[in-house]
Amino acid sequence: MDGMDWGKFLLPYEQAVEELKVKLKSLRSELKARDEYAPIEFVTGRVKRVSSILEKSRRLAVPMDRIEVGIEDIAGIRIMCQFVDDIYRVAEMIRQRKDLTMVYEKDYITNYKDSGYRSYHLIIEYPVQTSLGSKPVLAEIQIRTLAMNFWATIEHSLNYKYRNQLPEHVRERLRKAAEAAFSLDNEMSSIRQEIVDAQQDFEESSLVVRRVLNEIQELYFFRRVREAAQFQRRFNELWEQDDLWGLKELSVEVQAALKRAGKNGGHS
Repeated sequence: MDGMDWGKFLLPYEQAVEELKVKLKSLRSELKARDEYAPIEFVTGRVKRVSSILEKSRRLAVPMDRIEVGIEDIAGIRIMCQFVDDIYRVAEMIRQRKDLTMVYEKDYITNYKDSGYRSYHLIIEYPVQTSLGSKPVLAEIQIRTLAMNFWATIEHSLNYKYRNQLPEHVRERLRKAAEAAFSLDNEMSSIRQEIVDAQQDFEESSLVVRRVLNEIQELYFFRRVREAAQFQRRFNELWEQDDLWGLKELSVEVQAALKRAGKNGGHS
């Protein structure tokens, strides 16, 4: 691979990252659309820099002509979750997918590293459709909570600063910080249902508000200006009172008004 064209070499990995990001984000959107709990908070991805690939190939003694199989995280996807239990649920969802092949898994949550690092890693093989045909590429999917990701980001920055030679006092403080982050995750998990219920209430309220406003706007389209204005005033009052039940009842009334407007050809 001496003198290789790195731009061409990395193209399939860039394609894999973009496709996997779209698919995993779509999974979250689909669950939300079905009013189901979505364990995925957000998804990011990146392709390893050439300098990082070369450094890792030297560290792992991977020959240049074996980089494609010897370095598994050239394509990297990171999935953030709110709760530790969500991590395992997302991992199971990925296992069940038919558009990729699971190679192996590394559970750094149950078996966390000495540094305190916690995350769940999936090594997958993903087929990229190129102009030359299907090309399987290896990719690493990391699944973490937001607290785990915050810790890992700080640790990565410090390792870069100290060139992977962290002073012992810094290592010890990081280990303590990792324990504190995991304690926070466990505490949030213990009050999980209340958090989820609050989020669902907020989302339900947002949906009702959007629906009522759209319905009132439709009345204006039918030129039912007076009726629409009356509904708008009632909406404003209910919104100020944070009366979700009243907004739901208002939606029913506006829908009935829309039916009447449709039957009457839209004339007041």
